Amino acid sequence: MTRRMSPQNADADDALIGQALERASREKYTTTPPRTPKGQISYLLAKLKTTRAVAAEIGVTADSVNRYRRGARRPQSDVQSRIDEAVRSRWQPRVRERARRRAAERTGMTVVFRATFGYNAPIGSTNEARERLLTLHLPAEWAGRLLDAQYGRSRESPNEVLAQAALHLYFQERGARAHRLDVELTGIDYIAAKF
Repeated sequence: MTRRMSPQNADADDALIGQALERASREKYTTTPPRTPKGQISYLLAKLKTTRAVAAEIGVTADSVNRYRRGARRPQSDVQSRIDEAVRSRWQPRVRERARRRAAERTGMTVVFRATFGYNAPIGSTNEARERLLTLHLPAEWAGRLLDAQYGRSRESPNEVLAQAALHLYFQERGARAHRLDVELTGIDYIAAKF
């Protein structure tokens, strides 16, 4: 059984988990997204339809969008990073969805994360919180639960699912030991996923 941390920490951890899952799905692109500002703006215009919508998405004026599209001006680095993010978040959605579905149904996923774990254990063992770096291969069942939690298809939060997976797969060695152990996932400071 896992316990939950404060809502602020849980929300931050859920956001980190979501970012890691998004990065993992982007690794499955079959073609590379546009790289030049001109190509990226043209792509965003094709998806969002108007210069105002693109300007609102990347936080600049419509005139700036037109200048980027014509190649008359290059975006500053902070604007360029917002353009990159806007393009990548829309690039090949069916390919990314297919990768997530395959992980949830067949192949599972690997998650590497560093977090602080607190314990409630029987007398004679320690209950001090420790930071651990774990590499877990989540079988399809756990990967599906994590993806369902991330995309709002279940009542669990991604943090809860990851804590339960760590308890079952790592600390209890798939139910072979430590049956009365209770683990609390108190914070994630690094996470990466791979489908």
